[in-house]
Amino acid sequence: MRYVTNSEEETEALGVRLAKRLKSGAVVAFAGGLGAGKTAFTRGLARGLGVTDRVTSPTFTIVNEYQGGRLPLFHFDMYRLSSSDELFDIGWEDYLARGGVCAVEWSENVSDALEANTVWVEIVQGESDCQRVIVIEGVEL
Repeated sequence: MRYVTNSEEETEALGVRLAKRLKSGAVVAFAGGLGAGKTAFTRGLARGLGVTDRVTSPTFTIVNEYQGGRLPLFHFDMYRLSSSDELFDIGWEDYLARGGVCAVEWSENVSDALEANTVWVEIVQGESDCQRVIVIEGVEL
């Protein structure tokens, strides 16, 4: 499904909508360039799951964990990984087994390790600096 948002707040609100549809063990795989809105969307996921912590990009930590919501949120940034082998080295299977939601930025770097039931979210800039075109596959909102 294709969505158009016109602000960071609208992008977050779409993340909230998606979070309400997610179940334990869900994987949300993001694609989109730098500044596309992947972290903004993930802030919405966190809010929709009931997480109250401040959500930031895990660029330098590879994964940020957020507890306290309906489900835990594991926010991954795969930008610095060169293969799915490195994903398994950081304990990917352990995160999946913990029953939370795994939000994966730069998923194209590890796409061969993602399951068929993954929710795919592609975010690209629209006609203006604030507008985003977001395509979500794998779940109905």
